[in-house]
Amino acid sequence: MSPHSHDHAVDAHDGHEHHEHHDTFWTKYVFSQDHKMISKQFLVTAIIMAILAMVMSLIFRLQLGWPDQKFPIIEKLVGHWGKGGKLDPNFYLALVTIHGTIMVFFVLTGGLSGTFSNLLIPFQIGARDMASGFLNMLSYWFFFGSCAVMTASLFIEAGPASAGWTVYPPLSALPQAIPGSGLGMTLWLISMIMFIASALLGGINYVVTILNMRTKGMSMTRLPLTIWAFFITAILGILSFPVLVAAALLLLFDRSFGTSFYLSDIFINGAPLHHSGGSPILFQHLFWFLGHPEVYIVLLPALGLASEVISTQARKPIFGYKAMIGSMLVIAFLSFIVWGHHMFVTGMNPFLGSVFVFTTLLVAIPSAVKVFNYLATLWKANIVLSPAMLFAIGLVSFFISGGLTGIILGDSALDINLHDTYFVVAHFHIVMGSSAIFGMFAGVYHWFPRMYGRMMNKKLGYIHFWLTIVCVYGTFFPMHFVGLSGAPRRYYAYTAYEGFDAALNINALISVFAILGGLAQLIFVFNFFYSMYRGRKSVQNPWKSNTIEWTAPVEHIHGNWPGEIPTVYRWPYDYGKPNADDDFIPQTTPYSATTKSNLPGEV
Repeated sequence: MSPHSHDHAVDAHDGHEHHEHHDTFWTKYVFSQDHKMISKQFLVTAIIMAILAMVMSLIFRLQLGWPDQKFPIIEKLVGHWGKGGKLDPNFYLALVTIHGTIMVFFVLTGGLSGTFSNLLIPFQIGARDMASGFLNMLSYWFFFGSCAVMTASLFIEAGPASAGWTVYPPLSALPQAIPGSGLGMTLWLISMIMFIASALLGGINYVVTILNMRTKGMSMTRLPLTIWAFFITAILGILSFPVLVAAALLLLFDRSFGTSFYLSDIFINGAPLHHSGGSPILFQHLFWFLGHPEVYIVLLPALGLASEVISTQARKPIFGYKAMIGSMLVIAFLSFIVWGHHMFVTGMNPFLGSVFVFTTLLVAIPSAVKVFNYLATLWKANIVLSPAMLFAIGLVSFFISGGLTGIILGDSALDINLHDTYFVVAHFHIVMGSSAIFGMFAGVYHWFPRMYGRMMNKKLGYIHFWLTIVCVYGTFFPMHFVGLSGAPRRYYAYTAYEGFDAALNINALISVFAILGGLAQLIFVFNFFYSMYRGRKSVQNPWKSNTIEWTAPVEHIHGNWPGEIPTVYRWPYDYGKPNADDDFIPQTTPYSATTKSNLPGEV
């Protein structure tokens, strides 16, 4: 099938049929096969999971900031795990584990890609819907089921998984090791297998839709950078997620069926266990073969959203369109050959380590290309400082500052000293976590009118941005110094160890910023849900953008466009074109029509 083989007469007929179709409550809001509704389902679910993960982080930040004090609110929130206002050490490990799992997989992967791939791929390529609406619906419900199982693990008697979000064996492989290695760990593995099924169903759908369902004139070199980012991200997920399924299944076998893939010569309480021949290092290889592409599965969609927002709000063409595509392709390729930099301390051959150092440092080149292109786009631009633009610029800031510490950790001689310290926590929370969250915020503020037909409150958006960026830097920047002092991560308290006095004081400061940053997110939550119903109604193209999702009616209809799908004549970044009278030329405008009288304006 040709990528441009749409029969527009058929499209018009299909659009009419869809427009007249009436859904029941269940088929419209619950078991919907409409990509627009599924994107909302992903987003709202991710917001709920993010709130849960944020509450967890604030609980353990209270413990780390003031380890000798008691907080009655902890007992109210976690029950017997916080008896007397003091957090149980085992539950502290569980909170760290589930917080990391939720943020990496359910918010930054499922929430970000699930929301914006579903919303924007059909809209921006000119398609009625995804290639398979049914598989798309299944993708969401596997995601929801995965979230439900992970949340349910918080309520079992022995507690949820507590081996860290990387669940390294032997701790995760032996149910008798610690309370969190029992049923909670099994539920963690089941949840992750369901999540990966969701990611694979979604990823295959995204790739097929982009390759086969583009509207007339929408060549690959006319695709917005958002679509390129989602396309490359989907391919990364299809190639890497099955490896984690294999790792999880082998771990289940070791836990339940007496195998020894990851276990060898284990003693618990002085008693030897009947295991031999396995190696926990095998799990690390399998986990990080997914784990490092996962960093870019999280980052690339955020960078794609930022590219669109920055170009639109700078009223200027994106600088180096093809270089941006090339840099994403190079990053995707290199992400598969750098996983060993997570394993420099495992006894790796120094020569092999030097190979991973080389490939890791190579990632800095395409990353620098993206940063340079963003800055060049902003240079001498007519910048509109909307909340979406501020968050997109914040993403670039985090990508630079967090990326610089990545160069340090990519060097094996330095990483061996800093491994598993707070320096690593600071690095990945800035470069991956904060960057992706800011990209997600930018996307929500920018495409909220497309999702709900209303505008979010701009003043609340500004307050949300400034409080958040100050608190994020206030939380994670000082962690570098805690790490340089040698303080390991995942410690319950530093009061028992001499030499960590500085860590105690800095941890209190970090906790203050974390609590303030957490409270700042309540502004976003209020703004989001209030604006959904009471926000100012949006016009069709509020940002005067060129991409074709803004040509669809504000009212959602089946099939996106009531008649024929628009034809595309140009790339999506014709802003400030010298031979035009207006500062934007939509993709649907032919090259022969570039004067103001022929340009479609705001509807």
